[in-house]
Amino acid sequence: MGKEKQYWLLKTEPGEWSWEDQAANNGITKWDGVKNKQAQKYLKSMNLDDLCFFYHSGAKARRVVGVVKLVREWYSEGEDGVGAVDVKAIGEMRRPIDLKEMKGEEGLKGFALFRQPRLSVVPVSEDVWLKVCDLGGGFEGDGVVVEDDVSGDEVDD
Repeated sequence: MGKEKQYWLLKTEPGEWSWEDQAANNGITKWDGVKNKQAQKYLKSMNLDDLCFFYHSGAKARRVVGVVKLVREWYSEGEDGVGAVDVKAIGEMRRPIDLKEMKGEEGLKGFALFRQPRLSVVPVSEDVWLKVCDLGGGFEGDGVVVEDDVSGDEVDD
């Protein structure tokens, strides 16, 4: 019996690691540098194929911009207990979702991002995941058929 899929949000400052950086290099990168013990606990709880919102933090851009998938579970990187996971870019949000917009949505009231705003890794319930995806029109690679705004033709991302 497989593990139940979980959902997460990973924060990064776009000046340090942006969605564009993530999408390069075949979209795979080591997600490291997490020092907070609670955030590390969340990283250690992740399972292969869990999905994560890629969130730009900072003064200029607080928004969900893409989705990544866990491709390597927690591994240690030294004697100090610090470690990492590896994630792969799945797709950019069709429309980025700003923090302000999310805070105004009734269906997102219990979102851990609002309760623990300083954590760089937070769990996301399935209901919140689906609501944020709905707000952003989904993400490239989610298998949803959308209509091309220009031609009216359907395209499958």
